[in-house]
Amino acid sequence: MRPAPFLSAFQARLLSDTTRQAIEKAVGSAPVVLFMKGTPETPQCGFSRASIQILGLQGVDPNKFAAFNVLEDDELRSGIKEFSDWPTIPQLYLEKEFVGGCDILVSMHQDGSLAKMLEEKNVLAPLEGAESESK
Repeated sequence: MRPAPFLSAFQARLLSDTTRQAIEKAVGSAPVVLFMKGTPETPQCGFSRASIQILGLQGVDPNKFAAFNVLEDDELRSGIKEFSDWPTIPQLYLEKEFVGGCDILVSMHQDGSLAKMLEEKNVLAPLEGAESESK
């Protein structure tokens, strides 16, 4: 059950300045940031696994991607939920903007809006041979 909207401003104050700054730094560490359970190589939940698979299918450039394992840090795990005002993990950020959780990613992947957004933000890996073909 989600809290009443008037609690959101109060809840934001419960997040320590240190944790907020750490999350802001993490969110800004790459154009595409995923807070997940586990790592991209070894996701620890099905939703995190699905999110990694979707980003891979979309062709996100690994050089423009960072993942943070919330299982390694309890403050990060609870803090990211307050920071985004989103109750679940994984959480995807694109250029410091919260996109959504796994359910949102699946929906956007299916309707094509995720591909469009990733292309517009220029975070896709270059296609092999694309440079030589354009010459």
